[in-house]
Amino acid sequence: MRGQTLIVLVSGVMMLIIAMGTRQSFGIFVPALSMDLDVGRSVIGLSLAFQQLLWGVCQPVIGLFSDRWGSVRIGMAGGLIYALGLILTYVWADPVGLQFSLGVMIGIGLSGTTYGTVLGAVGRMVPPEKRTQAFGICTAAGSFGMFAVVPGAQYMLDQMGWGGAFLVLAVMAALMIPLSLGLKTPLPPQGQGFGADLKPTIRTALGNGSYWLLNIGFFVCGFHVAFVATHLPAFLRDNNMPSSVTAWALAMIGLFNIIGSYLFGQLGARFSPKYLLSLVYAARGVVITLFLVLPLSPVTAVAFGAGMGFLWLGTVPLTSGIVARMFGMRYMAMLYGFVFMFHQLGAFLGAFGGGWAYDHLQSYDLIWYLSIALALMAAVVHLPISEKAVPVRGAVGQTP
Repeated sequence: MRGQTLIVLVSGVMMLIIAMGTRQSFGIFVPALSMDLDVGRSVIGLSLAFQQLLWGVCQPVIGLFSDRWGSVRIGMAGGLIYALGLILTYVWADPVGLQFSLGVMIGIGLSGTTYGTVLGAVGRMVPPEKRTQAFGICTAAGSFGMFAVVPGAQYMLDQMGWGGAFLVLAVMAALMIPLSLGLKTPLPPQGQGFGADLKPTIRTALGNGSYWLLNIGFFVCGFHVAFVATHLPAFLRDNNMPSSVTAWALAMIGLFNIIGSYLFGQLGARFSPKYLLSLVYAARGVVITLFLVLPLSPVTAVAFGAGMGFLWLGTVPLTSGIVARMFGMRYMAMLYGFVFMFHQLGAFLGAFGGGWAYDHLQSYDLIWYLSIALALMAAVVHLPISEKAVPVRGAVGQTP
């Protein structure tokens, strides 16, 4: 691997560890925030839902900026906003403040520091036949962040309270600003048609049925991961599981996601990604069903974390790999950003829907059952997807 490619990969991996690890730890703070601020879980869930929504809605635009101007400036701005959002959550600790800081600011920060920005940079540095594996490595890094950060966040919550923990996480987030300097990659010169084929590319993508099926599938992925990450800690707490079990269940999601993301990234280079995606979603339905059917205990809670973790973000290298196969790398960050926006629309509903269900029904059962149904639907919708390259009418110098 060339030196500059390695620098981009390592820098992107470190950013994803920090950004995704911090993001995945927010669920453990829900009970503490709810009690300390004397608000319902739906209020906390709404702020995290806004975070998911802003993360997704901003992703296509930030992806376009990243494609045009490179990932360095985008990553630095995202890291700064992310850190300020964590600090402001501590300073402006009321229901309105949470929506702006934990919701809007961190959502925008995530859009500039996670997969769209990092995968776009990495994809420009590796050959087409290696992209799915490289994307798998990056996704696994985000998973390692969950394994590494969540237990530490739980310890800080126990020792320092949620406010002190958020300030420490803000310092970590600020490290992404210098790390972004490592994302420098070659960009298409203006003379090679960048921008001239933007509208034809968007029209082609939005008119492609397979692209929309990817959007639907990734919507389901977002619903699953946001609901579980946001509300599994509260669900386990409600069922008298100790906080250590909650932390270990979330850590197992992160640990096994490292394995799953890397494995599915490797498999995606050898087998059809769409069939692997169908397998992942069907397996999620089975894992959730077993979690609800079997008696809840520390063993089943941790086992659920391991099972969901293995299937957690293995969808990312497969989905992003299909986007790159279909449309090339010229607008990869933007086109993946559109797909990711649907992921985050699902995440919005998963995070907010879980809080709404608990506050109104005193139970998460409805959302668990809906998660199973959505898993089965996603397993089916990927089957007719065409993974072949899509010619863009009017495109200039399309990058493979």
